[in-house]
Amino acid sequence: MPPTNKKSARRRTFRQILGGVRRRVRRAAGWARRLWRRSLQLQVVTSTLLISVTVVVVLGIFLSEQISTSVMAGSKRSAVDEAVADRLQIHNALNQRQDEQTKTAESGVKSEPLDEVMNAITGSGEGGSEQGYEVLVLNPTSPGKSRASNGVSPLDVPSGLQRDVRRHLEKQDYQTTTTVIQSIKLPGESQPRLTFVIGSGVDELASGEYFEIYHFFPFTAEEEMLSKVRLAIVVVGLGLVLLLAAIAYVVTRQVVTPVRLARQAAERLASGKLDERLKVRGEDDLARLATSFNEMAANLALKIHQLEELSQVQRQFVSDVSHELRTPLTTVRMAADLLYDAREDFDPMAARSAELMQAQLERFESMLADLLEISRYDAGAATLDLDSVNVCDVVHRAIEDSAALAERHSTRFELRLPVEACMAEIDKRRVERILRNLLFNAIEHGEGREVVVTVGADRDAVAIAVRDHGIGLKPGEETMVFDRFWRADPSRARTIGGTGLGLAISREDATLHGGWLQAWGQSGEGSQFRLTLPRAAGADLKGSPLPLVPPEIEMRRTWRGHMTPVLLPAMGDGGGHEED
Repeated sequence: MPPTNKKSARRRTFRQILGGVRRRVRRAAGWARRLWRRSLQLQVVTSTLLISVTVVVVLGIFLSEQISTSVMAGSKRSAVDEAVADRLQIHNALNQRQDEQTKTAESGVKSEPLDEVMNAITGSGEGGSEQGYEVLVLNPTSPGKSRASNGVSPLDVPSGLQRDVRRHLEKQDYQTTTTVIQSIKLPGESQPRLTFVIGSGVDELASGEYFEIYHFFPFTAEEEMLSKVRLAIVVVGLGLVLLLAAIAYVVTRQVVTPVRLARQAAERLASGKLDERLKVRGEDDLARLATSFNEMAANLALKIHQLEELSQVQRQFVSDVSHELRTPLTTVRMAADLLYDAREDFDPMAARSAELMQAQLERFESMLADLLEISRYDAGAATLDLDSVNVCDVVHRAIEDSAALAERHSTRFELRLPVEACMAEIDKRRVERILRNLLFNAIEHGEGREVVVTVGADRDAVAIAVRDHGIGLKPGEETMVFDRFWRADPSRARTIGGTGLGLAISREDATLHGGWLQAWGQSGEGSQFRLTLPRAAGADLKGSPLPLVPPEIEMRRTWRGHMTPVLLPAMGDGGGHEED
Protein backbone atom coordinates (compact mmCIF):
# COMPACT_ATOMS: atom_id res chain seq x y z
CA MET A 1 0.00 0.00 0.00
CA PRO A 2 1.43 3.44 -0.88
CA PRO A 3 2.44 5.69 2.06
CA THR A 4 -0.28 8.21 1.19
CA ASN A 5 -3.00 5.57 1.44
CA LYS A 6 -1.57 4.35 4.74
CA LYS A 7 -1.66 7.89 6.14
CA SER A 8 -5.24 8.34 4.92
CA ALA A 9 -6.28 5.04 6.52
CA ARG A 10 -4.66 6.06 9.81
CA ARG A 11 -6.43 9.41 9.69
CA ARG A 12 -9.79 7.73 9.06
CA THR A 13 -9.16 5.30 11.90
CA PHE A 14 -8.21 8.14 14.21
CA ARG A 15 -11.30 10.14 13.21
CA GLN A 16 -13.51 7.09 13.80
CA ILE A 17 -12.00 6.54 17.24
CA LEU A 18 -12.34 10.23 18.07
CA GLY A 19 -15.94 10.24 16.82
CA GLY A 20 -16.75 7.19 18.95
CA VAL A 21 -15.27 8.86 22.04
CA ARG A 22 -17.26 12.03 21.36
CA ARG A 23 -20.48 10.07 20.98
CA ARG A 24 -19.85 8.25 24.25
CA VAL A 25 -19.09 11.53 25.99
CA ARG A 26 -22.26 13.12 24.61
CA ARG A 27 -24.33 10.12 25.67
CA ALA A 28 -22.81 10.21 29.15
CA ALA A 29 -23.41 13.97 29.38
CA GLY A 30 -27.00 13.55 28.20
CA TRP A 31 -27.58 10.77 30.73
CA ALA A 32 -26.13 12.96 33.50
CA ARG A 33 -28.33 15.91 32.50
CA ARG A 34 -31.45 13.75 32.46
CA LEU A 35 -30.56 12.26 35.83
CA TRP A 36 -29.95 15.74 37.26
CA ARG A 37 -33.23 17.15 35.93
CA ARG A 38 -35.30 14.19 37.12
CA SER A 39 -33.81 13.55 40.59
CA LEU A 40 -34.70 16.09 43.25
CA GLN A 41 -32.70 14.07 45.78
CA LEU A 42 -29.57 14.27 43.63
CA GLN A 43 -30.00 18.03 43.25
CA VAL A 44 -30.36 18.56 47.01
CA VAL A 45 -27.45 16.26 47.93
CA THR A 46 -25.18 17.76 45.26
CA SER A 47 -26.05 21.32 46.28
CA THR A 48 -25.42 20.47 49.94
CA LEU A 49 -22.12 18.84 49.01
CA LEU A 50 -20.94 21.85 47.00
CA ILE A 51 -21.94 24.32 49.70
CA SER A 52 -20.31 22.15 52.37
CA VAL A 53 -17.09 21.88 50.37
CA THR A 54 -17.01 25.66 49.92
CA VAL A 55 -17.62 26.35 53.61
CA VAL A 56 -15.12 23.71 54.77
CA VAL A 57 -12.44 24.96 52.35
CA VAL A 58 -12.89 28.57 53.48
CA LEU A 59 -12.88 27.61 57.17
CA GLY A 60 -9.91 25.25 56.65
CA ILE A 61 -7.86 27.95 54.94
CA PHE A 62 -8.77 30.45 57.65
CA LEU A 63 -7.91 28.07 60.49
CA SER A 64 -4.68 26.97 58.80
CA GLU A 65 -3.60 30.58 58.33
CA GLN A 66 -4.48 31.47 61.91
CA ILE A 67 -2.66 28.46 63.37
CA SER A 68 0.34 29.01 61.11
CA THR A 69 0.52 32.69 62.03
CA SER A 70 0.21 31.93 65.73
CA VAL A 71 2.85 29.19 65.71
CA MET A 72 5.29 31.18 63.61
CA ALA A 73 4.78 34.31 65.70
CA GLY A 74 5.47 32.38 68.92
CA SER A 75 8.57 30.74 67.49
CA LYS A 76 9.83 34.08 66.23
CA ARG A 77 9.36 35.71 69.63
CA SER A 78 11.26 32.89 71.34
CA ALA A 79 14.03 33.08 68.76
CA VAL A 80 14.36 36.86 69.14
CA ASP A 81 14.52 36.55 72.94
CA GLU A 82 17.28 33.94 72.69
CA ALA A 83 19.16 36.01 70.13
CA VAL A 84 19.00 39.09 72.37
CA ALA A 85 20.28 37.09 75.35
CA ASP A 86 23.12 35.64 73.27
CA ARG A 87 24.08 39.09 72.01
CA LEU A 88 24.36 40.35 75.60
CA GLN A 89 26.61 37.41 76.50
CA ILE A 90 28.84 38.07 73.49
CA HIS A 91 28.97 41.79 74.32
CA ASN A 92 29.96 41.08 77.91
CA ALA A 93 32.59 38.58 76.79
CA LEU A 94 34.19 41.02 74.34
CA ASN A 95 34.36 43.80 76.91
CA GLN A 96 35.87 41.88 79.83
CA ARG A 97 39.43 41.63 78.53
CA GLN A 98 41.09 42.81 81.75
CA ASP A 99 39.59 39.98 83.75
CA GLU A 100 40.46 37.48 81.06
CA GLN A 101 44.07 38.65 80.89
CA THR A 102 44.34 38.31 84.66
CA LYS A 103 43.03 34.76 84.50
CA THR A 104 45.43 33.92 81.70
CA ALA A 105 48.43 35.22 83.70
CA GLU A 106 47.45 33.22 86.77
CA SER A 107 46.75 29.96 85.00
CA GLY A 108 49.41 30.22 82.33
CA VAL A 109 46.83 29.17 79.72
CA LYS A 110 45.78 31.49 76.96
CA SER A 111 41.98 31.82 76.96
CA GLU A 112 39.83 33.39 74.23
CA PRO A 113 36.57 34.71 75.76
CA LEU A 114 34.64 34.56 72.45
CA ASP A 115 35.27 30.81 72.15
CA GLU A 116 34.01 30.23 75.64
CA VAL A 117 30.88 32.22 75.15
CA MET A 118 30.20 30.45 71.84
CA ASN A 119 30.48 27.10 73.58
CA ALA A 120 28.22 28.36 76.33
CA ILE A 121 25.62 29.68 73.89
CA THR A 122 25.38 26.67 71.58
CA GLY A 123 26.20 24.11 74.24
CA SER A 124 28.63 22.52 71.77
CA GLY A 125 32.12 21.39 71.52
CA GLU A 126 33.29 19.60 68.47
CA GLY A 127 29.93 18.12 67.54
CA GLY A 128 27.94 21.20 66.74
CA SER A 129 24.99 22.93 68.36
CA GLU A 130 22.82 21.23 70.91
CA GLN A 131 20.35 24.12 71.21
CA GLY A 132 18.82 23.53 67.77
CA TYR A 133 20.15 26.70 66.18
CA GLU A 134 23.47 28.00 64.84
CA VAL A 135 25.37 31.20 65.60
CA LEU A 136 27.78 33.18 63.44
CA VAL A 137 29.90 35.99 64.97
CA LEU A 138 31.50 37.90 62.10
CA ASN A 139 34.22 40.52 62.33
CA PRO A 140 34.34 42.29 58.96
CA THR A 141 37.71 44.00 59.66
CA SER A 142 39.45 41.05 61.27
CA PRO A 143 38.11 37.80 59.82
CA GLY A 144 40.41 35.83 62.12
CA LYS A 145 38.36 36.92 65.10
CA SER A 146 35.12 35.54 63.56
CA ARG A 147 33.51 32.49 65.10
CA ALA A 148 30.80 30.08 63.83
CA SER A 149 29.01 27.00 65.08
CA ASN A 150 28.57 23.87 62.98
CA GLY A 151 30.45 25.28 60.03
CA VAL A 152 28.10 28.12 59.06
CA SER A 153 29.80 30.80 56.97
CA PRO A 154 29.10 34.36 55.85
CA LEU A 155 27.85 32.93 52.55
CA ASP A 156 24.87 31.46 54.41
CA VAL A 157 23.73 34.91 55.51
CA PRO A 158 21.04 36.45 53.25
CA SER A 159 22.59 39.42 51.47
CA GLY A 160 19.68 41.75 52.24
CA LEU A 161 19.89 40.98 55.95
CA GLN A 162 23.64 41.56 55.98
CA ARG A 163 23.23 44.97 54.33
CA ASP A 164 20.60 45.99 56.90
CA VAL A 165 22.82 44.94 59.82
CA ARG A 166 25.87 46.78 58.51
CA ARG A 167 23.81 49.90 57.82
CA HIS A 168 22.69 49.95 61.46
CA LEU A 169 26.25 49.29 62.74
CA GLU A 170 27.64 52.15 60.69
CA LYS A 171 25.20 54.37 62.58
CA GLN A 172 26.46 52.74 65.81
CA ASP A 173 22.95 51.40 66.36
CA TYR A 174 23.83 48.18 68.20
CA GLN A 175 20.45 47.60 69.79
CA THR A 176 18.46 47.05 66.57
CA THR A 177 17.63 43.48 65.61
CA THR A 178 16.95 42.64 61.95
CA THR A 179 15.17 39.41 60.91
CA VAL A 180 14.33 37.50 57.75
CA ILE A 181 12.70 34.12 57.00
CA GLN A 182 13.70 32.13 53.96
CA SER A 183 14.77 28.67 52.83
CA ILE A 184 18.49 28.17 53.48
CA LYS A 185 20.69 25.13 52.97
CA LEU A 186 23.02 25.01 55.98
CA PRO A 187 26.18 22.89 56.10
CA GLY A 188 25.51 19.20 56.58
CA GLU A 189 21.95 19.42 55.21
CA SER A 190 20.81 17.78 51.97
CA GLN A 191 17.95 20.20 51.17
CA PRO A 192 17.13 23.80 52.03
CA ARG A 193 14.74 24.31 54.90
CA LEU A 194 12.78 27.26 56.25
CA THR A 195 15.10 29.21 58.56
CA PHE A 196 14.56 32.30 60.73
CA VAL A 197 17.73 34.40 60.52
CA ILE A 198 18.31 37.17 63.09
CA GLY A 199 21.03 39.73 62.61
CA SER A 200 22.40 42.18 65.21
CA GLY A 201 25.73 43.72 66.23
CA VAL A 202 28.01 44.46 69.19
CA ASP A 203 31.09 46.63 69.62
CA GLU A 204 34.36 45.98 71.39
CA LEU A 205 35.17 49.06 73.45
CA ALA A 206 38.88 48.36 73.85
CA SER A 207 39.65 48.03 70.11
CA GLY A 208 36.77 50.03 68.68
CA GLU A 209 35.83 47.14 66.40
CA TYR A 210 32.33 45.84 65.92
CA PHE A 211 31.02 42.31 65.38
CA GLU A 212 28.02 41.12 63.35
CA ILE A 213 26.00 38.40 65.07
CA TYR A 214 23.72 36.08 63.06
CA HIS A 215 21.45 33.44 64.56
CA PHE A 216 20.00 30.67 62.36
CA PHE A 217 16.81 29.16 63.79
CA PRO A 218 15.48 26.32 61.60
CA PHE A 219 11.68 26.00 61.63
CA THR A 220 11.68 22.31 60.79
CA ALA A 221 9.66 21.33 63.84
CA GLU A 222 7.16 24.10 63.18
CA GLU A 223 6.82 23.04 59.54
CA GLU A 224 6.22 19.44 60.53
CA MET A 225 3.64 20.46 63.09
CA LEU A 226 1.87 22.74 60.62
CA SER A 227 1.88 19.98 57.99
CA LYS A 228 0.23 17.65 60.49
CA VAL A 229 -2.30 20.36 61.37
CA ARG A 230 -3.12 20.93 57.69
CA LEU A 231 -3.48 17.20 57.13
CA ALA A 232 -5.78 16.97 60.14
CA ILE A 233 -7.85 19.89 58.83
CA VAL A 234 -8.16 18.22 55.40
CA VAL A 235 -9.14 14.86 56.88
CA VAL A 236 -11.63 16.41 59.29
CA GLY A 237 -13.04 18.65 56.54
CA LEU A 238 -13.43 15.73 54.16
CA GLY A 239 -15.13 13.70 56.86
CA LEU A 240 -17.40 16.62 57.68
CA VAL A 241 -18.35 17.06 54.01
CA LEU A 242 -19.16 13.36 53.64
CA LEU A 243 -21.12 13.45 56.89
CA LEU A 244 -23.14 16.46 55.71
CA ALA A 245 -23.76 14.76 52.36
CA ALA A 246 -24.97 11.63 54.15
CA ILE A 247 -27.22 13.71 56.40
CA ALA A 248 -28.62 15.54 53.35
CA TYR A 249 -29.19 12.20 51.62
CA VAL A 250 -31.08 10.77 54.59
CA VAL A 251 -33.14 13.91 55.16
CA THR A 252 -34.03 14.38 51.49
CA ARG A 253 -34.85 10.70 51.18
CA GLN A 254 -37.39 11.07 53.98
CA VAL A 255 -38.99 13.95 52.07
CA VAL A 256 -38.46 12.85 48.47
CA THR A 257 -39.68 9.26 48.90
CA PRO A 258 -43.28 10.28 49.76
CA VAL A 259 -43.18 12.87 46.98
CA ARG A 260 -41.95 10.22 44.53
CA LEU A 261 -44.72 7.87 45.62
CA ALA A 262 -47.23 10.68 45.15
CA ARG A 263 -45.85 11.34 41.65
CA GLN A 264 -46.11 7.68 40.71
CA ALA A 265 -49.64 7.51 42.08
CA ALA A 266 -50.57 10.66 40.14
CA GLU A 267 -49.16 9.16 36.93
CA ARG A 268 -51.15 5.96 37.45
CA LEU A 269 -54.22 8.05 38.22
CA ALA A 270 -53.69 10.05 35.04
CA SER A 271 -53.35 6.82 33.04
CA GLY A 272 -56.86 5.82 34.07
CA LYS A 273 -56.32 3.82 37.27
CA LEU A 274 -58.89 5.76 39.27
CA ASP A 275 -58.63 3.43 42.28
CA GLU A 276 -55.04 4.51 42.96
CA ARG A 277 -54.49 5.80 46.52
CA LEU A 278 -51.57 6.76 48.76
CA LYS A 279 -50.78 5.20 52.13
CA VAL A 280 -51.20 7.64 55.00
CA ARG A 281 -48.61 7.37 57.78
CA GLY A 282 -48.61 9.74 60.75
CA GLU A 283 -50.08 13.20 60.98
CA ASP A 284 -47.32 15.40 59.53
CA ASP A 285 -47.50 17.57 56.41
CA LEU A 286 -46.69 14.65 54.10
CA ALA A 287 -49.43 12.57 55.71
CA ARG A 288 -51.88 15.41 55.18
CA LEU A 289 -50.67 15.69 51.58
CA ALA A 290 -51.42 11.99 51.09
CA THR A 291 -54.86 12.45 52.66
CA SER A 292 -55.60 15.42 50.39
CA PHE A 293 -54.40 13.45 47.37
CA ASN A 294 -56.67 10.54 48.23
CA GLU A 295 -59.64 12.86 48.66
CA MET A 296 -58.86 14.54 45.35
CA ALA A 297 -58.53 11.16 43.63
CA ALA A 298 -61.84 10.00 45.08
CA ASN A 299 -63.65 13.18 43.99
CA LEU A 300 -62.01 13.02 40.57
CA ALA A 301 -63.01 9.39 40.11
CA LEU A 302 -66.57 10.26 41.13
CA LYS A 303 -66.76 13.19 38.71
CA ILE A 304 -65.26 11.18 35.88
CA HIS A 305 -67.71 8.37 36.53
CA GLN A 306 -70.60 10.83 36.49
CA LEU A 307 -69.34 12.43 33.28
CA GLU A 308 -68.89 9.04 31.66
CA GLU A 309 -72.42 8.10 32.58
CA LEU A 310 -73.72 11.41 31.27
CA SER A 311 -71.68 11.09 28.09
CA GLN A 312 -72.86 7.54 27.63
CA VAL A 313 -76.45 8.64 28.08
CA GLN A 314 -75.97 11.45 25.58
CA ARG A 315 -74.28 9.19 23.02
CA GLN A 316 -76.93 6.55 23.49
CA PHE A 317 -79.64 9.17 23.16
CA VAL A 318 -78.18 10.53 19.91
CA SER A 319 -77.71 7.04 18.55
CA ASP A 320 -81.20 5.92 19.54
CA VAL A 321 -82.83 9.05 18.20
CA SER A 322 -80.89 8.78 14.95
CA HIS A 323 -81.88 5.15 14.50
CA GLU A 324 -85.46 5.76 15.48
CA LEU A 325 -85.75 8.64 13.04
CA ARG A 326 -84.71 6.52 10.11
CA THR A 327 -88.01 4.58 9.94
CA PRO A 328 -90.40 7.58 9.90
CA LEU A 329 -87.91 9.43 7.71
CA THR A 330 -88.03 6.62 5.17
CA THR A 331 -91.84 6.83 5.10
CA VAL A 332 -91.77 10.61 4.79
CA ARG A 333 -89.10 10.29 2.12
CA MET A 334 -91.28 7.94 0.05
CA ALA A 335 -94.27 10.28 0.30
CA ALA A 336 -92.09 13.29 -0.53
CA ASP A 337 -90.69 11.52 -3.60
CA LEU A 338 -94.22 10.84 -4.84
CA LEU A 339 -95.23 14.44 -4.31
CA TYR A 340 -92.01 15.69 -5.93
CA ASP A 341 -92.51 13.47 -8.97
CA ALA A 342 -96.10 14.69 -9.37
CA ARG A 343 -95.33 18.39 -8.75
CA GLU A 344 -96.10 19.29 -12.37
CA ASP A 345 -99.76 18.40 -11.79
CA PHE A 346 -99.97 20.75 -8.79
CA ASP A 347 -100.62 24.42 -8.74
CA PRO A 348 -97.44 26.59 -8.48
CA MET A 349 -97.60 27.02 -4.71
CA ALA A 350 -98.04 23.29 -4.04
CA ALA A 351 -95.30 22.44 -6.54
CA ARG A 352 -92.88 24.87 -4.82
CA SER A 353 -93.75 23.34 -1.46
CA ALA A 354 -92.96 19.87 -2.78
CA GLU A 355 -89.57 21.10 -4.04
CA LEU A 356 -88.73 22.75 -0.68
CA MET A 357 -89.76 19.65 1.22
CA GLN A 358 -87.58 17.49 -1.04
CA ALA A 359 -84.50 19.75 -0.48
CA GLN A 360 -84.95 19.88 3.29
CA LEU A 361 -85.46 16.11 3.47
CA GLU A 362 -82.13 15.66 1.70
CA ARG A 363 -80.48 17.96 4.19
CA PHE A 364 -82.18 16.17 7.07
CA GLU A 365 -80.97 12.81 5.77
CA SER A 366 -77.43 14.21 5.48
CA MET A 367 -77.58 15.53 9.03
CA LEU A 368 -78.92 12.21 10.32
CA ALA A 369 -76.07 10.37 8.57
CA ASP A 370 -73.54 12.76 10.15
CA LEU A 371 -75.07 12.28 13.59
CA LEU A 372 -74.84 8.52 13.23
CA GLU A 373 -71.20 8.88 12.17
CA ILE A 374 -70.45 11.14 15.16
CA SER A 375 -72.13 8.67 17.49
CA ARG A 376 -69.90 5.90 16.15
CA TYR A 377 -66.82 8.01 16.88
CA ASP A 378 -68.08 8.81 20.37
CA ALA A 379 -68.72 5.15 21.04
CA GLY A 380 -65.25 4.19 19.71
CA ALA A 381 -66.79 1.93 17.10
CA ALA A 382 -65.29 3.62 14.02
CA THR A 383 -62.81 1.48 12.07
CA LEU A 384 -60.62 1.95 9.00
CA ASP A 385 -60.72 0.02 5.75
CA LEU A 386 -57.09 0.53 4.76
CA ASP A 387 -55.72 0.16 1.29
CA SER A 388 -52.58 1.39 -0.45
CA VAL A 389 -53.79 4.05 -2.91
CA ASN A 390 -52.46 7.03 -4.80
CA VAL A 391 -53.53 10.14 -2.91
CA CYS A 392 -53.58 12.14 -6.16
CA ASP A 393 -56.36 9.89 -7.47
CA VAL A 394 -58.37 10.48 -4.30
CA VAL A 395 -57.94 14.24 -4.80
CA HIS A 396 -59.17 14.00 -8.37
CA ARG A 397 -62.32 12.11 -7.33
CA ALA A 398 -63.08 14.63 -4.57
CA ILE A 399 -62.72 17.50 -7.04
CA GLU A 400 -65.01 15.76 -9.52
CA ASP A 401 -67.65 15.40 -6.81
CA SER A 402 -67.31 19.12 -6.01
CA ALA A 403 -67.22 20.35 -9.62
CA ALA A 404 -70.98 20.96 -9.92
CA LEU A 405 -71.09 22.99 -6.70
CA ALA A 406 -67.99 24.95 -7.75
CA GLU A 407 -69.61 25.76 -11.11
CA ARG A 408 -72.73 27.09 -9.43
CA HIS A 409 -70.54 29.40 -7.26
CA SER A 410 -68.30 30.40 -10.18
CA THR A 411 -65.29 28.89 -8.43
CA ARG A 412 -62.30 27.44 -10.26
CA PHE A 413 -59.91 24.79 -8.90
CA GLU A 414 -56.14 24.97 -9.37
CA LEU A 415 -54.33 21.67 -8.81
CA ARG A 416 -50.66 21.51 -7.78
CA LEU A 417 -49.75 17.83 -7.82
CA PRO A 418 -46.35 16.15 -7.71
CA VAL A 419 -45.06 14.28 -10.73
CA GLU A 420 -44.60 11.00 -8.91
CA ALA A 421 -47.40 8.99 -7.33
CA CYS A 422 -48.06 9.62 -3.61
CA MET A 423 -48.85 6.18 -2.26
CA ALA A 424 -50.21 5.82 1.27
CA GLU A 425 -52.15 3.31 3.36
CA ILE A 426 -55.49 5.06 3.93
CA ASP A 427 -59.23 4.55 4.03
CA LYS A 428 -60.02 6.26 0.74
CA ARG A 429 -63.73 6.63 1.53
CA ARG A 430 -62.97 8.64 4.66
CA VAL A 431 -60.18 10.67 3.02
CA GLU A 432 -62.49 11.52 0.11
CA ARG A 433 -65.08 12.68 2.63
CA ILE A 434 -62.46 14.88 4.34
CA LEU A 435 -61.48 16.44 1.02
CA ARG A 436 -65.10 16.99 -0.03
CA ASN A 437 -65.81 18.76 3.26
CA LEU A 438 -62.72 20.94 2.82
CA LEU A 439 -63.61 21.74 -0.79
CA PHE A 440 -67.25 22.52 0.06
CA ASN A 441 -66.05 24.78 2.88
CA ALA A 442 -63.61 26.56 0.54
CA ILE A 443 -66.33 27.04 -2.09
CA GLU A 444 -68.80 28.41 0.45
CA HIS A 445 -66.37 30.88 2.03
CA GLY A 446 -64.16 31.56 -1.02
CA GLU A 447 -66.47 34.26 -2.42
CA GLY A 448 -66.15 32.87 -5.96
CA ARG A 449 -62.36 33.16 -6.05
CA GLU A 450 -59.90 30.48 -7.06
CA VAL A 451 -59.36 27.48 -4.75
CA VAL A 452 -55.83 26.01 -4.77
CA VAL A 453 -55.37 22.31 -3.95
CA THR A 454 -51.75 21.27 -3.28
CA VAL A 455 -50.41 17.76 -2.68
CA GLY A 456 -46.99 17.13 -1.16
CA ALA A 457 -45.15 14.05 0.06
CA ASP A 458 -41.94 13.00 1.72
CA ARG A 459 -40.56 9.72 2.98
CA ASP A 460 -42.91 9.45 5.97
CA ALA A 461 -46.07 11.43 5.19
CA VAL A 462 -48.37 12.88 2.55
CA ALA A 463 -50.16 16.19 2.86
CA ILE A 464 -53.05 17.92 1.07
CA ALA A 465 -53.62 21.67 1.44
CA VAL A 466 -56.86 23.40 0.36
CA ARG A 467 -56.43 27.17 0.04
CA ASP A 468 -59.21 29.69 -0.53
CA HIS A 469 -59.02 33.47 -0.87
CA GLY A 470 -62.24 34.39 0.87
CA ILE A 471 -63.13 36.05 4.15
CA GLY A 472 -60.52 34.11 6.16
CA LEU A 473 -60.45 33.44 9.90
CA LYS A 474 -60.00 35.70 12.87
CA PRO A 475 -57.24 35.03 15.44
CA GLY A 476 -58.22 32.13 17.69
CA GLU A 477 -60.73 30.62 15.24
CA GLU A 478 -58.21 28.08 13.85
CA THR A 479 -59.28 25.49 16.43
CA MET A 480 -62.89 26.57 16.89
CA VAL A 481 -63.59 25.85 13.22
CA PHE A 482 -63.46 22.10 14.02
CA ASP A 483 -66.09 22.34 16.77
CA ARG A 484 -69.49 20.82 16.11
CA PHE A 485 -72.09 23.23 14.68
CA TRP A 486 -69.65 26.18 14.96
CA ARG A 487 -70.02 29.21 12.69
CA ALA A 488 -67.64 32.12 12.28
CA ASP A 489 -70.63 34.42 11.73
CA PRO A 490 -73.83 33.10 13.40
CA SER A 491 -75.95 35.51 11.36
CA ARG A 492 -74.62 34.13 8.09
CA ALA A 493 -76.80 31.42 6.52
CA ARG A 494 -75.31 28.27 5.02
CA THR A 495 -75.39 28.63 1.25
CA ILE A 496 -74.79 24.99 0.37
CA GLY A 497 -76.99 23.36 2.99
CA GLY A 498 -74.23 21.97 5.22
CA THR A 499 -75.03 20.32 8.55
CA GLY A 500 -72.32 22.00 10.63
CA LEU A 501 -70.67 18.65 11.35
CA GLY A 502 -68.47 18.27 8.28
CA LEU A 503 -65.21 19.66 9.68
CA ALA A 504 -65.76 17.93 13.03
CA ILE A 505 -66.17 14.57 11.26
CA SER A 506 -63.16 15.37 9.06
CA ARG A 507 -60.97 15.93 12.10
CA GLU A 508 -62.16 12.63 13.60
CA ASP A 509 -61.34 10.87 10.31
CA ALA A 510 -57.85 12.41 10.30
CA THR A 511 -57.28 11.39 13.92
CA LEU A 512 -58.45 7.86 13.17
CA HIS A 513 -55.69 7.68 10.53
CA GLY A 514 -53.11 8.97 13.05
CA GLY A 515 -52.85 12.22 11.08
CA TRP A 516 -53.42 15.94 11.54
CA LEU A 517 -56.06 18.30 10.22
CA GLN A 518 -55.00 21.90 10.83
CA ALA A 519 -56.25 25.31 9.79
CA TRP A 520 -54.72 28.69 9.11
CA GLY A 521 -56.64 31.85 8.40
CA GLN A 522 -56.29 35.60 8.30
CA SER A 523 -59.00 38.19 7.79
CA GLY A 524 -59.04 39.36 4.18
CA GLU A 525 -56.39 36.80 3.13
CA GLY A 526 -58.51 33.66 3.09
CA SER A 527 -57.74 30.40 4.83
CA GLN A 528 -55.90 27.14 4.28
CA PHE A 529 -56.63 23.69 5.65
CA ARG A 530 -53.86 21.11 5.70
CA LEU A 531 -54.43 17.35 5.99
CA THR A 532 -51.31 15.34 6.90
CA LEU A 533 -51.42 11.53 6.90
CA PRO A 534 -48.68 8.94 7.52
CA ARG A 535 -47.67 6.86 4.53
CA ALA A 536 -47.64 3.68 6.63
CA ALA A 537 -50.65 2.96 8.83
CA GLY A 538 -49.85 3.33 12.52
CA ALA A 539 -46.64 5.33 11.99
CA ASP A 540 -46.03 8.45 14.06
CA LEU A 541 -45.91 11.77 12.26
CA LYS A 542 -42.84 13.94 12.79
CA GLY A 543 -43.66 16.69 10.34
CA SER A 544 -45.63 17.70 7.30
CA PRO A 545 -44.39 17.96 3.70
CA LEU A 546 -46.37 21.19 3.22
CA PRO A 547 -46.29 24.40 5.25
CA LEU A 548 -49.47 25.42 7.02
CA VAL A 549 -49.08 29.12 6.23
CA PRO A 550 -49.23 29.76 2.46
CA PRO A 551 -45.80 30.61 0.99
CA GLU A 552 -46.91 34.01 -0.33
CA ILE A 553 -48.11 35.03 3.13
CA GLU A 554 -44.87 33.84 4.71
CA MET A 555 -42.86 35.75 2.15
CA ARG A 556 -44.87 38.88 2.84
CA ARG A 557 -44.20 38.53 6.56
CA THR A 558 -40.50 38.18 5.88
CA TRP A 559 -40.47 41.33 3.83
CA ARG A 560 -42.21 43.23 6.56
CA GLY A 561 -39.80 41.83 9.12
CA HIS A 562 -42.66 40.95 11.44
CA MET A 563 -43.60 37.44 12.54
CA THR A 564 -47.01 37.23 14.24
CA PRO A 565 -48.46 34.06 15.79
CA VAL A 566 -51.62 33.45 13.80
CA LEU A 567 -52.35 29.79 14.25
CA LEU A 568 -52.87 27.17 16.86
CA PRO A 569 -52.75 23.66 15.38
CA ALA A 570 -55.90 21.65 15.81
CA MET A 571 -54.02 18.38 16.04
CA GLY A 572 -50.47 17.24 16.66
CA ASP A 573 -47.37 19.35 16.95
CA GLY A 574 -46.99 20.39 13.31
CA GLY A 575 -43.60 18.76 12.84
CA GLY A 576 -40.94 20.24 10.64
CA HIS A 577 -43.22 22.70 8.78
CA GLU A 578 -45.09 24.09 11.76
CA GLU A 579 -45.25 27.89 11.75
CA ASP A 580 -45.60 30.39 14.57
